[in-house]
Amino acid sequence: MKREVVITADGSSTIHLPDWDEQYHSKHGAIQEAYHVFIKHGLQYFYSENIKTEGEEVAILEIGFGTGLNAFITFLEADKLKLKIDYVGVEAYPVSTEEIRLLNYAKELKAENNESVFKALHDVAWNEKHALTPSFSIEKQKKFFAEIEDEQAFNIIYFDAFGARVQPELWTESVFKTMYKALKTSGVLVTYAAKGSVRRAMQTVGFTVERLEGPPGKREMLRGTK
Repeated sequence: MKREVVITADGSSTIHLPDWDEQYHSKHGAIQEAYHVFIKHGLQYFYSENIKTEGEEVAILEIGFGTGLNAFITFLEADKLKLKIDYVGVEAYPVSTEEIRLLNYAKELKAENNESVFKALHDVAWNEKHALTPSFSIEKQKKFFAEIEDEQAFNIIYFDAFGARVQPELWTESVFKTMYKALKTSGVLVTYAAKGSVRRAMQTVGFTVERLEGPPGKREMLRGTK
């Protein structure tokens, strides 16, 4: 399938799949979307509701590791919040080294001094846990989402799969049941999606679901709490 790196409306890059007319991040702004959906309504929300002391560990599962943008922004934000992050990213089809070199996230985030961390996110071996800093560890798991078997393991899930228009099988009750099992009690799942079918699937498996204001270009998004 043809793939091309393109620039989104906020100046940050993403990968576009012309055959699907789909991209890894919103064309209205990759960084804006990541901050709004996964940081503001995911990490920062969980922090405000659950974190009581500095240095607490937060376990995060990302569904669709992709370009590493969400992991990189989480690293930057967690440093500000003084959190210890245990990050797991699941991806069946890793982005190529050539594509990674074309992504401009460190520059657009004004985080050039941490560009080595972004590079390390992609350079470390798959299916092994790596401590990139004393407060941020990552394990990239090369597998399909249906192969996830964790139970009560994560505080937050970033559900960032390709949209239901092109991969409806990733937005079913069975997938969200797997997500629900993987979350600890009081854990949250956040996604850019807002379709009624997605909301109903989340509710059916047990999530308490909120409709929230969406990122630029989207009216709504969803957050589920266990």
